[in-house]
Order: sequence, then structure tokens, then C-alpha cells
Amino acid sequence: MKFVETMKNLGTAVVEHAGFVVFSILIVAVLIAAAKLGEHLADKKNGRLRERRTQKTRRMVVIAMLSAIAVVLMLLEFPLPFLPGFYKIDASELPIVIGAFTFGPMAAVIMEFLKVLLNLFLEGTTTAFVGEFANFLIGCAFVIPASMVYYYKKTKKNAVWGLTLGLVVCTVSGCFLNAYLLLPTYSKVFHMDIDALVAMGTAVNGLIDSLLTFVIFATAPLNIIKCAVVSVLAMLIYKPISRFMKGFLG
Repeated sequence: MKFVETMKNLGTAVVEHAGFVVFSILIVAVLIAAAKLGEHLADKKNGRLRERRTQKTRRMVVIAMLSAIAVVLMLLEFPLPFLPGFYKIDASELPIVIGAFTFGPMAAVIMEFLKVLLNLFLEGTTTAFVGEFANFLIGCAFVIPASMVYYYKKTKKNAVWGLTLGLVVCTVSGCFLNAYLLLPTYSKVFHMDIDALVAMGTAVNGLIDSLLTFVIFATAPLNIIKCAVVSVLAMLIYKPISRFMKGFLG
């Protein structure tokens, strides 16, 4: 029932915010193209063979399982005391990083999409889909660069460089998207002045007094902390889990 209501709300949101939707589709198209190109170049360089049908089936099973784990971790979100209440942190990118390191950047996009879709099915939306779209974009901004570097040459050094690049891209793009797309759209959807959102940040962090300082002292720290935590955990657990997945995939 909640899913049906969510789909009705989605239809209404699409009609009311057509410009945002069109621009969003363009962003997603760029993400998919970048992921596909990066994966293709890596496969070509490394001479990776086409997967057997059984491998493709098992690959889809693993991607679905990792996406489901990501949804569970997404539900375990919690706020940080120095950030506004609608900014929360979770570790849902961890299984997606594991899957993306194993299968490549396109798998990262698929898992991010499945994670958000499954979460909508379970929880619905309280942000008129802006929060869910933001989660998808910011997640892709972290995982796609990280997996592109590692997938090109699978070494521990590349894993570190990839995760570091992902953190930087995620932080910079997160600030840009929040300042010029997500927060303005959020304020329009809820008929709030942008200053009201800034005030929510000021209430918990005195350094925030404008949209610019909001993204610097709220958006940036959120993404840095989340990406750093996920990166450390991924470096600790990827190898043992990857050996298990390789055995399963044959």
C-alpha cells in the first residue's frame, strides 16, 4: 500500500517539478555513460573474457544481495550533533563499494539504484523524492570514481587512490549539487525560504550563516565522514569477502 502511494506521489512530483526531473535525468545519463566507458576501457586493457551464462546469473544474485544489505544499512542511519537534523549518516555505500570493486562501475550504478528503489518500497519518501535522488547522486559520485580506478588495475594501492578520489569527488560534487540543485529544489517542494534551511544549520553550528557556509560546514563534513568511514571498512573487509565471491562466481 505504501509503495502504491509512493508511486502516486512520484507522478505528482514529476509533473510539478518537470525542470528538475529533466536535469536529473541528464545527470543520471552522464553517470551511466561515465561508468560504462570506464568499465569498457578497463575490460579492454585487461583482456577480460565475456562471462559465461552461469557467471552472469550468479553475478546478478550477488548484486541483488549486496543491494539488499545496503538497504538494511541505509535504515540504520543516525544524525550527527553538529549537522541539521535532515542530514544523517549511514554505511549503505559499504556493500556497494565491495560489489563495485568486484564487478565494475556499472554494477555500482545498478546497486545504488536498487538501494534507493527498495528503500522507497519499504519506507516511502518524506522528502518528495529529493532526498532519495540526492542519496543516489552522492553515492554514485563516491563509488563510481573509486571503482573506476580500482577496476582498471586491481591493486591495494589503486584501492586507496580510488577511495580517496571518490571521497574528493563526492565532497566537491555534493557541495555543488546541494547549493545549486538539491537544497533549492527541497525549499521549493516544501514551500520554504532557503534562509529557513540555513537557519536549521545555524541552530546546531554557529559557523553556518549562509548557503555557502551551509555546504562548507554541513554538506562537506557529512560526505567526508561518511566516505572516510566506508573507505576504512572497505579496506579491512574487501579481500576476505572478495575471495568468497570469487569462489561463488566460479
